[in-house]
Amino acid sequence: MSVDKEKIRPLLMIVSQAKYLLAMVAAMIGYGVMNFLMTATPLAMNHHDHSFSNTASVIQWHIFAMFAPSFFTGDLIKKFGVLQIMIMGCLLLAACAVTNLNGTSLTHFESALIFLGIGWNFLYIGATTLLTETYTINEKSIAQGFNDTLVFATLTATSLASGFAVEKFGWYTINLFSIPATLIVCIGLIWLLINRSHRSSLP
Repeated sequence: MSVDKEKIRPLLMIVSQAKYLLAMVAAMIGYGVMNFLMTATPLAMNHHDHSFSNTASVIQWHIFAMFAPSFFTGDLIKKFGVLQIMIMGCLLLAACAVTNLNGTSLTHFESALIFLGIGWNFLYIGATTLLTETYTINEKSIAQGFNDTLVFATLTATSLASGFAVEKFGWYTINLFSIPATLIVCIGLIWLLINRSHRSSLP
């Protein structure tokens, strides 16, 4: 066995780090909330008598908002810090839900899905960046593999559940319940930010 391989920690030791758990949960919540609301939006718009062309336009703006910020998200992380950008992502996801709770016009749907796209971009890219701080190069495959498995399991679950949830609980309720999930992540990020600030101020 090589020396490098001997330095690889057990998966449980890597995963049990508070920073790893926070990054993983942030990625899961960010992807889960985004996918859940995005998938449910066409159903909600149809229920509120919006045309197919309006629905297509809303989804197009959402996809643009998801990926266009990637050209500068990395620069924002370098300038303001990964935790700050992740917190902004959480606030944008919450803004999406609040916008949806306040109306069902085309403007409400468009604004909400733009918030949702940018919020996902900031939170997910930030989470993957934060995750890299929790493992060595030799541990990358197992650390990233475990994270990706849970994130994409969340993606699958929310895709399957969104239609049922809209029909069973209603558009208002699923938006309402997405807010606490997002704010829990936000609180965790603020806690980590305060701890970092405290450690950096120590002599």
